[in-house]
Amino acid sequence: MKNNILLSVLISVYIILSGCTGRTGERETISLNGIWQIAEGKKDIMPPVYNHTIAVPGLVTLADPPFENAAPPVPDRTVIDKNPDLFYHQQDSLRDAYWYRRTITISEDIPEIAILKVGKAMFGTKVYVNGTFAGEHLPSFTPGYFDLKNFLHNGDNELVIAVGSCRNSLPQDVPDGFDYEKQRYISGIFDNVDLILSGTPFIKNVQVAPDIKNMQARVQVLLNNPGEAKNSEVTFIVKESKSGLVAGEYKTENLEFSKNAEKIVDISIPIANCTFWSPDNPFLYNLEVNTSSDSYITRFGMRELRFNPETRMAELNGKPFFLRGTNITLYRFFEDSLCKNLPWNYQWVRQMHKKFREDMFWNSYRNCIGFPPEEWYNIADEEGFMIQDEFPIWYGAPEWNTWIKKIDAENLAVEFREWMQERWNHPSVVIWDSNNETLLTEPSIDSAIAKVRSLDLSGRSWDNSYSTNRAPNDIYESHPYHYQNADFKFKDMTKASIVPEGNHHKNPETYPVIINEYGWLWLNRNGATTTLTAKLYDNLLGKNSTAEQRWELYAKYTAAETEFWRCHRQVAGVLHFTALGYDRPDGQTCDNWLDVTNLVWEPQFYKYVRDSFSPVGLMIDFWDETVKKGSKTKIPVIVINDLEKDWSGMVSFSLLKEDKPVQQKQLSILVKQYGKSEPSFTMDPLNEPGNYTIEVTLVNTPFGNIKSIRNFKI
Repeated sequence: MKNNILLSVLISVYIILSGCTGRTGERETISLNGIWQIAEGKKDIMPPVYNHTIAVPGLVTLADPPFENAAPPVPDRTVIDKNPDLFYHQQDSLRDAYWYRRTITISEDIPEIAILKVGKAMFGTKVYVNGTFAGEHLPSFTPGYFDLKNFLHNGDNELVIAVGSCRNSLPQDVPDGFDYEKQRYISGIFDNVDLILSGTPFIKNVQVAPDIKNMQARVQVLLNNPGEAKNSEVTFIVKESKSGLVAGEYKTENLEFSKNAEKIVDISIPIANCTFWSPDNPFLYNLEVNTSSDSYITRFGMRELRFNPETRMAELNGKPFFLRGTNITLYRFFEDSLCKNLPWNYQWVRQMHKKFREDMFWNSYRNCIGFPPEEWYNIADEEGFMIQDEFPIWYGAPEWNTWIKKIDAENLAVEFREWMQERWNHPSVVIWDSNNETLLTEPSIDSAIAKVRSLDLSGRSWDNSYSTNRAPNDIYESHPYHYQNADFKFKDMTKASIVPEGNHHKNPETYPVIINEYGWLWLNRNGATTTLTAKLYDNLLGKNSTAEQRWELYAKYTAAETEFWRCHRQVAGVLHFTALGYDRPDGQTCDNWLDVTNLVWEPQFYKYVRDSFSPVGLMIDFWDETVKKGSKTKIPVIVINDLEKDWSGMVSFSLLKEDKPVQQKQLSILVKQYGKSEPSFTMDPLNEPGNYTIEVTLVNTPFGNIKSIRNFKI
């Protein structure tokens, strides 16, 4: 009875669209987010009854009442070599599709342009209007656009969207978000749904490419005129986002648009009092584009990120810039028991970004194996983060297993184009990342990149993972997992190369390097080891270690490795893995939240790792775990400065035994802008056996007192 009452209420919920005709120079974008009806069923048979409700955007696991066994787990993730068919075919035996339904009421005639945009939906999208099939979009991670002009009418309209229930709903040559670690692949419309109404000529896409040197923005507009021939000026206004002050204007002559024609307008607009976008000052502009019957607003930042061909380091707006950051594995978090609606609670998302910056000094992150909802990028633009945006492909190299996904390069290029067009005005997106740890040669991901690279007027660098096919400033992706070897010890860092490896191919040392994974020390949120780290912790701490001991070791070792990669200055970026993931007893990785819902860090991680990412940071370049009794020992230190200004201050050395100072020394140093300094201390001979701690502290930096710590025994 309760469900029947709810459905009756839903049927009476309408979107009232008025004023759709006779408008000049504007479009109407109607959000269709909110509560929809939803049902499960066959892939091509519309269900007779919708007896569940769901919030859009979201995942089908949020339906009310819940569906039985929504997103069933893959049969066995450990049998890929023995039975790859089991691994690929994540069959949902209970349903083929989920069907979403709502009613739209339009009070006036349908304008020349009526387009439905489904931001992102897994797995494949089919749209029906008033019972008639209106179009299909197979990709799961890029927007689908559906022309509804000939399907909508004045009055009530039934809109139905069907999405595949599982990965197996897609053809084998379409990327499906496969991930060796994922257990559940959850369907749903997980990004915004909008109805776009407009006259013509219609503004189909706008790309803004900042030109920092000339203080201007290059703007390329794709215009479409599916209606009758007409003339129209195209006007451009650039405004500061916060103040609304006009910073630039441009108007074309009266342009002629023939019937069913497309036209590209490519112009440059000088920006008055141009303010650059950066993580420290995420200054944004709005661009308003208008034709006689359409309008379009996009946001951008005056920002250029390049990699110096000599230093192979990043330069932001012409100045050195060091990427310090983390990873977000959102599609893994989707299957976390605490995920619920958090990814669509944008206050929670913004707070997480703030904690990244304020607590951990991070200025960047990689969207690992998948894209979040589009609002995440708006938040990153506003909060000042730089994103390596990774397309959800992870199949490894052929020798990893006997099975590897077959991807059609032409189809992949179409998805890459859709991805780029959705993202290219976000100043936060600085690197196109085509895949994670993948080597596909037939057909090649390389050829898909080649088909779309020139579309990006900003010329962003690409990360093509295991491929050797790179343009000069493309990224060499490095995952130097020292502790993947369970017998690796802290003291072995003395033999570790400062040149980062950790790729299927040897580092040629001719490309900029970003380390966006390292460590292999993961613990679940309760302090238990993951399936990848059980033997490691047994070797390092013994079989009876406590959660507290493991958390402390994890934090200290992660901090030390972060210092190692940052202070040797051989990489353009160091990105910790991972700031958001799943927590599963049978999982391989995990994040560092003690309470992910309230964004409370695990305390040891916060205590030790935050200092290792400080913009003014340091490393004790001493890795011995034992010191000979009575010996005089040199303690080298490397101090780095990521800032534009020189830093001078005091460096203090403390030797502690059971938290009590045994030796203390200090010296003054100067570290030039973007540079490093290598002071050292001499530790006086020690004769008393026991456990000791070295603490070297940068005193009163702009980020507080910053420490590096090492433990050893006499």
